[in-house]
Amino acid sequence: MIRLRPMRARDVGESHRTATNLELFFDLCFVVAVSFAGSQLHHALSEGHVAQGVLGYLTTFFAIWWAWMNYTWFSSAYDNDDWLFRLTTLVQISGVLVLAAGVPRAFQDHDFRVVYAGYLIMRLAMAAHWLRAASADRPGRRTAVRYAVGICVAQAGWILLLVAPGEWYLAAFALGVVLELSVPVWAEHGSPTAWHPHHIAERYGLFTIIMMGENVLAATVAVQAEARGVGLGPELIVLALGALVIAFAMWWLYFDSPTAEILDSSRRAILWGYGHYAIFAAVGAFSAGVEVNIDHISGTAHLPSTGVALAVSVPVAVFLFMVWALHVRPHRYGVADDVAFLGAALLVLLSALTPAPIPLTAVVLVALVAVTGVTRPRD
Repeated sequence: MIRLRPMRARDVGESHRTATNLELFFDLCFVVAVSFAGSQLHHALSEGHVAQGVLGYLTTFFAIWWAWMNYTWFSSAYDNDDWLFRLTTLVQISGVLVLAAGVPRAFQDHDFRVVYAGYLIMRLAMAAHWLRAASADRPGRRTAVRYAVGICVAQAGWILLLVAPGEWYLAAFALGVVLELSVPVWAEHGSPTAWHPHHIAERYGLFTIIMMGENVLAATVAVQAEARGVGLGPELIVLALGALVIAFAMWWLYFDSPTAEILDSSRRAILWGYGHYAIFAAVGAFSAGVEVNIDHISGTAHLPSTGVALAVSVPVAVFLFMVWALHVRPHRYGVADDVAFLGAALLVLLSALTPAPIPLTAVVLVALVAVTGVTRPRD
């Protein structure tokens, strides 16, 4: 067994810092929970329960994303890979699986008790990480204690979500979000943690890749199921090819700009990290939108054609806008790239008003990849 080591801050300039096997396992288990949320979004949209589905997806996804993000930044600063760190991380993984089990009930009945139980397991394990860092890392003790206290206070705040009447549900959720988002801002003020920019960029990139892979898998399974039922007709082939091209283009656009060099301050890094909620949620919602379109082909979707098209167009447009805001704009490549990304996001939204939204979206994204590849200055 790996011996117990003091949990002290790691060197921010450490060379060859890469994601560990435990971090990769952590990501994979969290994506399982994301797929549960995406599946519930798909069913809600297909049944015509748009508001309920979107609200349920965004709230449950926040819990998954926030727990993942907190662990990612902590491990970048303090991962010592001893047996206690591994065990505490595995407790967090157990928590997300409990949360995933409660996702259907949260979507359908606004019953968040199981989701809260899983979230509480993850967050208390995170607080234990921080208390351990506080005991060993004297220079970072104040920050670590602030994190531990803030996490526990936020968990008490989430109890309001369980007891609030239906009409106060959104207000209680908003309060919980504000509490959670405020903790890193307060804790990092004056004494930031020693996170590693290249490691953070790699961790976010790997999670994006795993989520995109889950998208491709979910869409492929849905296409196979539909093909077995009604045959592989032209409409289904066009949809499958268009969705695949869109997924390829999303991957290309996300990774086309270097990330580590723009994470040059805690303030910028926090905004960048928070902004990925929209990117990750959009990536997760994309596959749900593809599945809704497959339901439309089979005649089982209870949505008008425009709503079916928006199920893909909105996530892709959000993804484009946020990649521009977080990855492209900070590099100041020039007006051409800005216009290309914002124009592409608008065209993707407008494609929902056309008879062929997915093929047109695919064409827009391929054009964006080509245009930015030509106009962007390279070293």
